[in-house]
Amino acid sequence: MGKLTLYGIDGSPPVRSVHLTLHALGLKYDYKIVNLMTGEHLKPEYLKVNPLHTVPTLEDDGFFIHDSHAINAYLVGKYGKDDSMYPKDLQKRAIVDQRLHYDSSVMVATGKGLFIPLKEGKTEIPKAKFDALEEVYKNLNLFLEQGDFVAGSDLTIADFHTIAVLSTTIPFRDVNATKYPKLADWVNRVIKLPFYEEANGSRIVQVVGFIKNKKYDIV
Repeated sequence: MGKLTLYGIDGSPPVRSVHLTLHALGLKYDYKIVNLMTGEHLKPEYLKVNPLHTVPTLEDDGFFIHDSHAINAYLVGKYGKDDSMYPKDLQKRAIVDQRLHYDSSVMVATGKGLFIPLKEGKTEIPKAKFDALEEVYKNLNLFLEQGDFVAGSDLTIADFHTIAVLSTTIPFRDVNATKYPKLADWVNRVIKLPFYEEANGSRIVQVVGFIKNKKYDIV
């Protein structure tokens, strides 16, 4: 196996999804923090690694790939003992891909809609942003009616992307177990994974603290 290096920053849900995948696969890797706040992602050294200046980026023995969905699919395809986390079966894979697209097109935007106003120093968050979060919770609960995990009966990379986002939205509004029992059970199931704390839980402490220390009104 070649040397693996992950470039990223802990505050990024996509970066944490890759941490989760790497840990689930039992892979050893180096982690190089790219501080977006100080503009490290715009420096020539990083632009050689990723000309789109985004995180995460994965280096596998001189091969560079970016975009967390592509990275996680690559990792499972190359290093997975089986294909359960990203199935080769076209129909099963289609469900995983659908969940991944939901992550990138809806969930990430919903999370940013809540977080960015606080990051910009604002003290008000539109109620519509919380309504959008409720819609995400409702849809995820619906997905989970099909199995124990968001894309069916097996743990997949879609679960890693989902929990990476939800772990930063739950501080804004917890999952109501009465309204969304399947989702609440899933969250409890995922956070009990043996590698969860190292790969995700310990990496969101600063973000969660930032959110909880902010006072804001829902308008």
